[in-house]
Amino acid sequence: MHKVGIITASDQGYKGERIDESGTLMKKILEEKGYRVEKYIILPDEQNLLENEMIHMSDELKVNLILTTGGTGFSKRDVTPEATKKVIEREANGIAEAIRYYSLQITPRAMLSRGVSGIRGETLIINLPGSPKAVKEIVAYILESVHHGLEILLGETSECAAKK
Repeated sequence: MHKVGIITASDQGYKGERIDESGTLMKKILEEKGYRVEKYIILPDEQNLLENEMIHMSDELKVNLILTTGGTGFSKRDVTPEATKKVIEREANGIAEAIRYYSLQITPRAMLSRGVSGIRGETLIINLPGSPKAVKEIVAYILESVHHGLEILLGETSECAAKK
């Protein structure tokens, strides 16, 4: 069972002015798929707080996967990708590219997402948009491949070729 951390980046959610539907939906979906959510937190759109939480989840809680929701757009307060870039050691660009490609089939506004993906130690970090609809669609799309990637990252398998 892989351990997961979920971070919602939302000033309004942090202040209690908005219900965090995206983070709670993500938590529900992952638990239904057999993942253990070690921590779920709502933080304001503050780069240093986001960085510190990603480091804490990776290095201290030893989660295998961190999913963020929110903070990936064009607003001056949207700094989740910058926080992620600061803490990752290796990029995993294919995941972010696949998310945008898939999302572009649904809405042309997907091109406005600045989400990134990368690896810190034995933790894969993936930025998702803040919309519950996007979270549901994207998690369903990426989860099987991400699960396989985690198995490779953690040394649980070395086989990457598709089996027929």
